[in-house]
Amino acid sequence: MRVKSGFLSQRAGLVFRGWERARATQSMDETQLHNLLRAGEGAKLEFKRDGVRPEQVAKEIVAFANMNGGQILLGVEDDGTVTGIERPNLQEWLMDAVVGAHVFPALVPDYEEVATAEGTVAVVSVHLGTAKPYAVQRGARQDFYLRYGNTCRRASREQLLRLFESGGMVAVETLPIHGSSAEELDGRRLDEYFRTKLGEEGALDWPQALLHRDLLTTPNGGGEPVCTFAAYALFALTPRRRLPQAGLRLMVFPGTDMDYNASMDEVLDLPVVGLGVQRPGKFIEQTLPDRALSYLQAHISEERLTGMTRHRHWDYPPDAIRELLVNAFAHRDWTRQSDVRLVVYQDRLEVASPGALPNGMTVAKMKAGQQSPRNANMVRILRDYGLMDDRGMGIRRKVIPLMLENNGREPEFDAADDYLKVVLRKA
Repeated sequence: MRVKSGFLSQRAGLVFRGWERARATQSMDETQLHNLLRAGEGAKLEFKRDGVRPEQVAKEIVAFANMNGGQILLGVEDDGTVTGIERPNLQEWLMDAVVGAHVFPALVPDYEEVATAEGTVAVVSVHLGTAKPYAVQRGARQDFYLRYGNTCRRASREQLLRLFESGGMVAVETLPIHGSSAEELDGRRLDEYFRTKLGEEGALDWPQALLHRDLLTTPNGGGEPVCTFAAYALFALTPRRRLPQAGLRLMVFPGTDMDYNASMDEVLDLPVVGLGVQRPGKFIEQTLPDRALSYLQAHISEERLTGMTRHRHWDYPPDAIRELLVNAFAHRDWTRQSDVRLVVYQDRLEVASPGALPNGMTVAKMKAGQQSPRNANMVRILRDYGLMDDRGMGIRRKVIPLMLENNGREPEFDAADDYLKVVLRKA
């Protein structure tokens, strides 16, 4: 039986008229509560006895808001035994002593109480936050937490950077690579980019030109400029020198599983963009996707004779592979130390890009052509080169149709918490 339901809003200065009526059909009943108790604590469920310190509840709220949301059941022991709530005005205590005093920035969870024979349980539902990262405020100190399994842990430096990025507060591609300098970038590629792609003429003030394009930055607002992540990945002579997750790893296996018997396991330590377009499709130095195709040609294509003419038959459309690789670099999570991978098996080809889909993007939205770039500056530069579709329609207008034309099979998308993998099946 539901005793009381509400939204912690009045103390936060928010007005939700009609909320009680709108939420009435969504309230939890005793049967649903007991189902949660039987399931036990997990990635989206935490038990807390009444009487815990405000900071302990705040830590759970913050961890859920920074991850995928979840529920806290107050008045429940760790083993799922209901002991009930006894604190008077618990809803006000949560708003004032927990959220108001210790959660930053402010968020407003759902609240309701469910009566059982053993006692009343308060259900605090925390949604995925829209102003990440959230922190537990203790005076001047802020601690950031994430939910993993049935525990919450303090965020590491890399995880915290990822949270700031997902909240739109940091663009990792524009962060400095300490110790680097403009001399480590390929001047030929830069000159071609600014003069051929951007149409710059005359003498260029290179430091200023690169600073204006977020390819150089001055750490802490002063000192000698250093390269950004984007500059190093796109234009560095040897990108993995200071950015180990740059470049591309190529792997070929003769069977259908990854094992020790690899036909190829190579890392291409090369900038993404090419050099010296002499005529369409011809380069002095190939783009990284084209270099990958050159390496893999013997493994995913063969020459066939039609009449008196020889032609190359590819197991997978080369343009589809190029598109997937460009997308993998443009939208990858640069806080992760993993490589972009292109792996060939006997029956399929896989392209994996580190990091979850950004900014609320889903596979369905991606296939529909919606855009939500994680690395806006890299996307802009790759579009200047014509390597990306201006409208973000590469998956919908290129990869899917090419695969259907090739063998009638659409690509498969596997979006996990730490990678996006696209699988092309062999005919």
